[in-house]
Amino acid sequence: MTARPASLTALFQSFLAIGSMSFGGGLTGWIRRELVERRGWLDDTQFLSGYALSQIVPGAVNVNLAVLIGTQLRGAIGALAALAGLMLVPLAILLLLGTFYFSAHGGAGLHLLDVALAGAGAAGIGFNIATGIRLARSNLRGVGAALIAALIVIGIGVLRLPLFVVLPVMIPASLLLAVLRK
Repeated sequence: MTARPASLTALFQSFLAIGSMSFGGGLTGWIRRELVERRGWLDDTQFLSGYALSQIVPGAVNVNLAVLIGTQLRGAIGALAALAGLMLVPLAILLLLGTFYFSAHGGAGLHLLDVALAGAGAAGIGFNIATGIRLARSNLRGVGAALIAALIVIGIGVLRLPLFVVLPVMIPASLLLAVLRK
């Protein structure tokens, strides 16, 4: 893993900061920045492997990722620390905003909340795109890999094809490319 092991307190605090700063999306980018770039607990390969596994198993991807990383770094108690840190602030915000939202019954307060949520969503999308570009620069090797990544982005992001339609085509193509490169 790394020369600097993660303490439970540091793991909780890292995920608390991630959960606090990533309202509206971009959570994966924040997790990568904190754990790979800032803390050095994982490298890009470990992060991407964990992220891929988190997408396969049922549940929210970033919650799965927090549990997986917490388990990898500190076992079951690490998973609980990472999950608690990640969920504490968003859950509190959700409860407060939910109370406000359902008590407003329309009016200016409700419109302001809609605008704030739209802006937070746009910021999250931008952060995810920036993270994808940063990871692609250091991990895509060759024109074939870049073409497969571009086709997946176009299929899912532009054409809005379902993931379960795109991946059964692109996974064998990617594996074939990897075999041919060897």
